[in-house]
Amino acid sequence: MTDQLQETQGTPAHLTEKSLLKPAIKAWRIYLNDQGKSPYTVKAFIADLNLLDDFLMPDKIIGEITLKDLENFTNWLENERGVPCSPKSLSRRITSLKSFFRWLQKGGVLLVDPADKLLQRTVTSPLPTVMTLQEVKIALMTAAALRKSETPDARPYTLLKLLLETAIKKGECTGISLNHLSVEDPQDAYVFIRYTNPRYRYKERKISLSEDWVNAFNEYASQYEPQEELFPWTARRLEYILEDITEAAAFNKRISFDMCRWTSVLTDLIDGVQPDKIRQKLGVSKIQFREVKRKLRQLALQQGFNLADDEEEDKEE
Repeated sequence: MTDQLQETQGTPAHLTEKSLLKPAIKAWRIYLNDQGKSPYTVKAFIADLNLLDDFLMPDKIIGEITLKDLENFTNWLENERGVPCSPKSLSRRITSLKSFFRWLQKGGVLLVDPADKLLQRTVTSPLPTVMTLQEVKIALMTAAALRKSETPDARPYTLLKLLLETAIKKGECTGISLNHLSVEDPQDAYVFIRYTNPRYRYKERKISLSEDWVNAFNEYASQYEPQEELFPWTARRLEYILEDITEAAAFNKRISFDMCRWTSVLTDLIDGVQPDKIRQKLGVSKIQFREVKRKLRQLALQQGFNLADDEEEDKEE
């Protein structure tokens, strides 16, 4: 029965409470990789657990590790190791401990999770700047007006609408080739965000595009006739286009790639889109999305939307 439980949780059956920490860490690395975790997440988590292995006595078995051991370890990291440990790094290392021992406990290797009551150190960072729903409407109307000016230019609307629909980063936007677009059927259009570096393949994703965007793109393509890249200009030039919309809309805040990215997913959350779909749209890991989701809820509250916090979902790995 225990072996069956271990297999369902992805925990190797050869691990027991009498196992040393080192083989358990190696097994966890395999599990994280099998779960498709980002290489950076895996590297950071394993490094954190290796520090714990260095801190504890060499013959300490995982079944003997206690909450007091982990509290002593975090104190050592923060005050006694002699190497600077920022609040953000300490918070992540505590997350690593909690994830690791939760995995062992859920897999039936440990009866009690020693990290369950380990105090998490929450690191607060400034909330990103976003547009309100009304500002989004104004920005889009302003960009649409440029399509019908004396010198019609569909480029501002095409760019802004794309960012607000897809929440892509600046580098992802400049990396879009025309063959990454599927717009033959406007009702089933999408953009495929791709990476040439194999290390970032886990970020690749397909994001739906609206029929409205496809119409704007066709207009833009007729005007500028792009050959290979969707936007054959530098990132700075695209930033200037967003600044042109900012000025024309008379905004006090400057429209940027980052603002559009956060505004896009905030709108999704307010509209009731499932959090995991938002995470996939952003191309981030579940661990990274925890902080993102907290910030989105705070931003929604600022705009008058009180969204329920799903605590069970936040505990999931």
